[in-house]
Amino acid sequence: MSRVAKKPVALPKGVEVKIDGRNIAVKGAKGSAELALNELVTVNHEDAELRLTPVTEDKKSVAMAGTMRALVNNMVEGVSEGFERQLELRGVGYRAQAQGDTVNLTLGFSHPVNYAVPDGVQVETPSQTQIVVRGVDKQKVGQVAAELRAYRPPEPYKGKGVRYSDERVVMKEAKKK
Repeated sequence: MSRVAKKPVALPKGVEVKIDGRNIAVKGAKGSAELALNELVTVNHEDAELRLTPVTEDKKSVAMAGTMRALVNNMVEGVSEGFERQLELRGVGYRAQAQGDTVNLTLGFSHPVNYAVPDGVQVETPSQTQIVVRGVDKQKVGQVAAELRAYRPPEPYKGKGVRYSDERVVMKEAKKK
């Protein structure tokens, strides 16, 4: 069996789980999340933990049990603690400003970039060169951060652009005459 699926999903205090057939609904302090389980996986709710097991012992079921366990664990972590990605803007005149459900970016183009933030994700700008993306769904938070970064990824000569706060950009040496 998958080593990932063998480990149970621990449910912290304040997290409620509702299993309705093939659907799992998780509710916590930060919000709620839902997931449709694959038919190759069964879920058991015991005490303060969830156990996901494959229906059969074939390779596909075992792999899907590990995948579903990881997704359920991310849901539980998201509703209890939440997820966060931080971005930095580097470059002269590069600015970001969050206004409601849009993020206005000035990235050296001839026009400002307006990004509409999807539901379930909050974007804050503590300073003009920092963007903080928060939410319950790990995939959505990562996708929004990646889309913001894609407008102007860091370039390797001066390092200008939008980068993750923990990203290390390998700088290249300029061409010599």
